[in-house]
Amino acid sequence: MLTDFFYHLRAHKLPVSVQEYLTLLEVLRSDVMAPTLDDFYQLARMTLVKDETLFDRYDLAFASFYKQVEAAFPADKEIPLDWLIKQFQKNLSPEDKAAIEKLGWDKLMELFKERLEEQKERHAGGSKWIGTGGSSPFGHGGYHPEGIRVGGPSGGNHSAVKVWEKREFRDYDDQQELGIRNFKMALRRLRHFAREGAELELDLDHTILKTAKNAGFLDLQMVPERHNTVKVLMLLDVGGSMDEHIARVEELFSAARSEFRHLEVYYFHNCPYESLWQNNRRRYSERFDTWDILRRYNDDWRLIIVGDATMSPYEILHPGGSVEHNNKETGAAWLQRLLDTWSKAVWLNPEPEGYWQYRQSIALIKNIMHDRMYGVTVSGLERAMQHLSK
Repeated sequence: MLTDFFYHLRAHKLPVSVQEYLTLLEVLRSDVMAPTLDDFYQLARMTLVKDETLFDRYDLAFASFYKQVEAAFPADKEIPLDWLIKQFQKNLSPEDKAAIEKLGWDKLMELFKERLEEQKERHAGGSKWIGTGGSSPFGHGGYHPEGIRVGGPSGGNHSAVKVWEKREFRDYDDQQELGIRNFKMALRRLRHFAREGAELELDLDHTILKTAKNAGFLDLQMVPERHNTVKVLMLLDVGGSMDEHIARVEELFSAARSEFRHLEVYYFHNCPYESLWQNNRRRYSERFDTWDILRRYNDDWRLIIVGDATMSPYEILHPGGSVEHNNKETGAAWLQRLLDTWSKAVWLNPEPEGYWQYRQSIALIKNIMHDRMYGVTVSGLERAMQHLSK
C-alpha cells in the first residue's frame, strides 16, 4: 500500500525521491507516531514534501489516495451522521423560496441574538431555531435568502450574510501548466518591453555599422537587455464560492506569474476591506493594512481584481456587512479607494457571464467598476488587457 502511495504522489507531480520514501518507512518502523490517519498524514508530509508551496498539492493527492483505500474496504453498516443531516434539507420550489420572508439586516441580527439566548438544544429541519437543514435563517445546510450560517457546510445557495466559524483557505498554486497557454497569450497583450539596466546584450546592427566605419576593425556595441516593465498588482478572492473556480483561477495565476516580471499578489474574501494578506495559512496573524498598500504602490501599477463577486449585497453596501468580521466601512468604500489610486483597473470574474444577471452583488460591483468587469475566458482577458494597455 505504501508503495502505491509513493507512486500516487509522483503521479500528482510531487517531487518525492526514493530516499525520502525509505526514510518514511524507517520512521514508521520506529513507532514514533500513533496509528491514526491524521498522524500519518502529518508524518508523510514532513518526510516527503520539502517545499511548503507544494502542501496544497499534497493535500489533494493524499485525499484522493485515501478515497481509493477507503473504497477497497467493506462499507460501514452505520449510517453516517452527515448523510442523515442532509436528509433534513428540503427541496424547496421557487415558490417556496419566494415565500420565505427576507428579514433585512437589522432585524436579522436582532433575531439571531434572541435565538442564541433562547435555544437550549439541537434542532434540524425547522424554520425557527439555529439548526441544520430546513428554512430557518440560522444554521447550515438549508435554504434562506438572507441567513446566517453557523458552522457546517453551505447548502450551496451562496446566500449567507454572515458565517459564524473560523474558515481556512489555501493559496492558489502558481505552478499550474496544463491549459494555461491561451491565458498567457491573452495576458501578453499587456506586456510592454523597454531596455533598462546594464549593457548586457549585443547590438548586432550597430556593431556592423560601427565596424564598417572603423575600417573593418571590430567595434562591439552593447545595449541593455529588454525587460517587461509592466507592473501588476493582483488581488485574488479566495474561499467560499470561489472554491468552485480554483482550477481556472490557478491557471490564470500561473500565466500571470510567467508573463509579468513585476507582479504583487494579495488575497481577500468576497470584497476588499481594511486589510489584505499574502499567505492563507497565516491570514489571521499576518495581515497588511490596505491603507499601507494604497501608499506602497504608485499609480503606474495596473490593478487586476479576480473574484466571482458573489456575496450578500450587505457586504458591499452595509458597515458590518462582511461575512467574517465587523467592518467599520463598506466594501464599496474600499473598492472606490482602490480605483481612485489605480485608474487602470479591471475586475476578472470566473463566474460564467450567463449567470451575472442573476446576482445582485455582481451588478453592484460591476457598477462600481464602471463596467470594467470581464470573464475569465480568452476573449474576456483580451478585452481586459486592451483596456489596461491604453
